[in-house]
This record gives sequence, structure tokens and C-alpha cells, in this order.
Amino acid sequence: MKPNPEPVTGWEPNADGASPYRALCEYYRAFNSRDLSLLARNWAQSEDASIDDPMAGVRRGWRSIREVYERLLDGPALLRVELVDYTIHEAGDLAWFVGLERGYVRARQEEVPLEIRATLMFRRMDGRWRQVHHHASIDDPRLLARYQGALQGAFATLPAEPRNVVGLARRAFVRETVAP
Repeated sequence: MKPNPEPVTGWEPNADGASPYRALCEYYRAFNSRDLSLLARNWAQSEDASIDDPMAGVRRGWRSIREVYERLLDGPALLRVELVDYTIHEAGDLAWFVGLERGYVRARQEEVPLEIRATLMFRRMDGRWRQVHHHASIDDPRLLARYQGALQGAFATLPAEPRNVVGLARRAFVRETVAP
């Protein structure tokens, strides 16, 4: 499968959720214009929705996801991204896009270039395509540190998701039983 060379910026015509591609365009329009009500329309309003983000970590459910976007978009930092080199995949009522988000974050008199691996998944619900998952990863550790530094403070008070208690208990048990 050959990646699509045309970027998705959010300013494409008919960004309205009527098709997977149009829902993708609607997401980037909402994000880049800092429009929380359009983001709410784009995302599934359910506990099944999830996001995995370099700043906020894993969040589940629209309420938790909305809080992430409120902190990202209502804060002093300016973020702009577009999806490039992406592929489109569809299977029944699911569609997903795999590509690279390029853009920048501008904060504290600094502009940090962004290059983020991204997967966005949409589900057809009541005749409209809605986002149900967004995963974003920054591979370059120096770029990740600069990105996190630029957004420092926006997530300082965001409550953490419950951790895997079984995994934590297992690691503690291994430390105790292996320790001299």
C-alpha cells in the first residue's frame, strides 16, 4: 500500500464526518482551530474511546479525553499539525489512518518542530464516522523532551489513570524475593 502524499490539514472542503476521510479532516480542523465543540462532535461520546498521547499518557472515555484537549488547546502553547504520508484502512464500520503528524508547538518564545507517528481510528455510529482512538508517539528522545518541556505545566494536575495494580504488585514481589 502506497502512502498518500497529500497532507490532511483540516482545511479541506466537506470536513464533516460523512466518510472516514471527511471525519479525519474534521478532526484536524477542530484541533488546529482549537475548537473543543467540533472535537466533541468528532469523537465518540463513550467510555470505549481512548487516546495514547506523549503528554497525557493513556486516557479512556470521552470525559477524560476532553480534559486532555482542554489542557492542550486552552493553554498558552500553540500547536499545529497535519497528517502526511498516511494510509487509509477500512473494514466494515471501522476505518483507521496510519501516518506521520508534522507541525510545531510554539511556547515560551520557542518553536519546537513536531514529527509524531500517529494512528487514528474511526467507527461508523448512527450514520456518522466518529473517532474512537488516537495514538501518537514521538520516536526521537530529544524531540520528545523539547515537546514535553514546551507543554510543561499543562498536564501537571491531570489525574493519573489507575495503574495496573497486578503488574506493580508483581514487580514488587520480584524485587523482594530477588533482593539479597
